[in-house]
Amino acid sequence: MNIIFKALNDPTRREILELLKDRDMTAGEIADQFNISKPSISHHLDLLKQAGLVIAHKDGQFIHYSINTTVMDEMLKWMLQFKRKK
Repeated sequence: MNIIFKALNDPTRREILELLKDRDMTAGEIADQFNISKPSISHHLDLLKQAGLVIAHKDGQFIHYSINTTVMDEMLKWMLQFKRKK
């Protein structure tokens, strides 16, 4: 769980997840949305992948990224256990 929160702590990584909620994207398409270097985007994607928040699929020379909703569901379930019942 710590690696998930570490990944979500960065605004760039949260913005990447916002982009991916609408559709799967290649690393290049994601990088085109930011004013930072492609290696920096690659690092952010790697951390999101390590946390299990995104899944990478290789298609020829391109890597397509998508959100891993299973991890999101598990994280929300864990967080909701702390909600007080009225």
